Amino acid sequence: MGTLRNRLVERVWGWVQLHGSIGPTTVRGRRFGSFGDRSVIRFPWNAIINERYIRIGAGTMIGEGVALSAGMVDGQECLTDPVVSIGDRCLIGRGSGIVGHLSIRIGDDVWTGHHVYITDQNHGYEDVTRPISAQSQPERPVSVGDGSWIGAGSMILPGASIGRHVTIGANSVVTGEIPDWSVAVGAPARVIRRYEPGRGWFDCG
Repeated sequence: MGTLRNRLVERVWGWVQLHGSIGPTTVRGRRFGSFGDRSVIRFPWNAIINERYIRIGAGTMIGEGVALSAGMVDGQECLTDPVVSIGDRCLIGRGSGIVGHLSIRIGDDVWTGHHVYITDQNHGYEDVTRPISAQSQPERPVSVGDGSWIGAGSMILPGASIGRHVTIGANSVVTGEIPDWSVAVGAPARVIRRYEPGRGWFDCG
């Protein structure tokens, strides 16, 4: 009896996942600035805010429990369009969050592990008479170059510029520029390996 119930639950959940996911031809998918062919946001998704300012390329999969946001509240008029752009053939790991206010650009063939957080705005703390939650710092654009990998649990913060073919180690915090063809780890992330044509890969001090 228990096995029968398990099979029934699995089938029902599979149906819900299939029909609750967002694709280019679904009602929710057509609200996006663009939503590429063969792309999907898998159900259950966490929160999706102001999808008209979000563009998703072709062949991209966004995992379960992911939050996508352009601005803070539905209906907000954003200063730029798109605010969040995700390229072709990307994979955004489950439980991740991409929260943009000005500009987050993710290139083609970028993969992330689970629970990665990417944002272009942070909170201030300088005014001790106001709660930190009521203070915000100016937005600074974020970019992730083609073919890069961001390890699980990493945070990509305002002003981060990650080059092409870059590996970001798990649980890293990126706040600045990471050049093409490199490996960076830590909090804050620092480059530990690089590639140069004619020299190959080498360790950095």
